[in-house]
Amino acid sequence: MSDNFKAYLAELISTFALCFIGAGAIVTDSFTSGGVGLLGIALAHGLVLSIMVNATGHISGGHVNPAVTFGFMLTKRIAIGKGIGYIVSQLLGGMLAGLALRAIFSPNVWSATHLGTPALNPGVPFLNGIFIEAILTFFLVFTVFATAVDTRAPKNVYGFAIGLVLVFDILMGGPLTGASMNPARTFGPAAAAGYFENHLVYWIGPLLGGAIAALVYHHVLMPKSESQ
Repeated sequence: MSDNFKAYLAELISTFALCFIGAGAIVTDSFTSGGVGLLGIALAHGLVLSIMVNATGHISGGHVNPAVTFGFMLTKRIAIGKGIGYIVSQLLGGMLAGLALRAIFSPNVWSATHLGTPALNPGVPFLNGIFIEAILTFFLVFTVFATAVDTRAPKNVYGFAIGLVLVFDILMGGPLTGASMNPARTFGPAAAAGYFENHLVYWIGPLLGGAIAALVYHHVLMPKSESQ
């Protein structure tokens, strides 16, 4: 089995876990009439990402997010072809998670939240949604580069540092946009639920924010020896 295939499989499994637990927490919150709550949803996302990044970091780098992979591609830390393979694996993992949730919950339960698909609050315009998602994703990808990529950073905490970004981002942005920060996290349940309203918000915002974070860290904050 090739190393590339192992990396793709690791990305598929880790993204499946993120979407199954994250989106699943939202569906469960609806099922229990608010029993999980915003803090519970934020913790579910943060904890599962922390564990999956630590579990797959030595295999694939633990991207678990097309916005992270896009940042790596822009800074030439991953070849374009391999990066595309990562993104396809992430999207497939997210979709499989959405289908699993659809099989578990009855339609009258999952339809209320479209299987946990992030959505704009009615008071948040399309462009504002992009802006919010871009800022939230900037924090996430910036932290990935600062903790997992930069060799000066301690490596025993990077997974938890990255996961905790999801917690504080969701606590702020969850009620506004769903705080996806991840095209695969949105695409997976959206594809399974057949719900694509304002879907471009969750591609444009995260990819833009991730790209800016990657380029800023790579060209400004990274040691010269690592940014060539």
